[in-house]
Amino acid sequence: MTSASPRPRLLITAPFDPAAAERLAGLFDVETVEPSMAGASLARPELADRLAVADAVVCEVDKVDQAALDAAPALKFVVTCRASPVNVDLPACTSRGIPVATTPARNAEITADLAFTLILSTVRHTGAAERWMRAGNWHADDIFEPYTRFRGIGLGGRTLGILGGGAIGRRVMRRALAFGMTVLVYDPFLAAGDLGDDAEIVGLDELMSRSDVITVHVPLNDSTVGLVGPEQIALMRPDAYLVNAGRAAVVAEDALLAALREKRIAGAGLDVFWTEPPPAESELFRLDNVTLTPHIGGASDDVITEHSRIAERALRAWASGEPPAAVANAKDLAS
Repeated sequence: MTSASPRPRLLITAPFDPAAAERLAGLFDVETVEPSMAGASLARPELADRLAVADAVVCEVDKVDQAALDAAPALKFVVTCRASPVNVDLPACTSRGIPVATTPARNAEITADLAFTLILSTVRHTGAAERWMRAGNWHADDIFEPYTRFRGIGLGGRTLGILGGGAIGRRVMRRALAFGMTVLVYDPFLAAGDLGDDAEIVGLDELMSRSDVITVHVPLNDSTVGLVGPEQIALMRPDAYLVNAGRAAVVAEDALLAALREKRIAGAGLDVFWTEPPPAESELFRLDNVTLTPHIGGASDDVITEHSRIAERALRAWASGEPPAAVANAKDLAS
């Protein structure tokens, strides 16, 4: 690894923990810039001078596209603060021999927190109850009205069905066990017994029919788009709930809306949507059995701390000549 500078130059455009950046200053000439949420190429005028001499880049939303690579002749290593390098032109980096490291599971804990928050809010109707109370509907002449209006279910002794037994799904499982729930997991990549006594691994149809609450945590790919379709939703009991803080496209929109509209299931909690933000005329806003949050599963400063920690580890490995963990194009570079 060579550079015109005595030490490799590191450009950080992602939100980043200042303490981690300070530690990296022992190995790199570090320059941080104000993060942009525009999703634009790194090849933009205000970054031109910095990008031209950067040996390594850490980004999150900024795109490392062909234009960025053309503007970065010294670039030798990229870290994207994402679980998958969706903002990076991976083939173009591979053709330049540039490893692209990712930060897997950076938001797994807080996304599991949000998913469980959504489960609780959905089954206990806390969002609807707060809106009702803020609107001044609680009156002294019927002090017990909210007690009957917002009657929900408890989680202890209920069955939670988790679609996807990866990093987030397993963390949701641990939370469910602490609430005294029985856990079913659908994951075609897990064998019976892989989760021990914590959860029973079952087929999709069995999970849909047995669960009191179903929560979605599978990755989005060709095999999972529409995984929960009309046939699967029809298997749900009328007192069951579906929660999605994962990927909207896993669940068939029309089938879910019809089931909610016709009260064929008890309700749904959604943090992700087929169009974001949902249009003002969306039926979701008119359904009283839906809890909505605006895609905030990863909205936590803890995520920045965690992805900074993972990125720091990858950069240290690269600087010392060791293979970093979670390099998205490692196999292609080795071939």
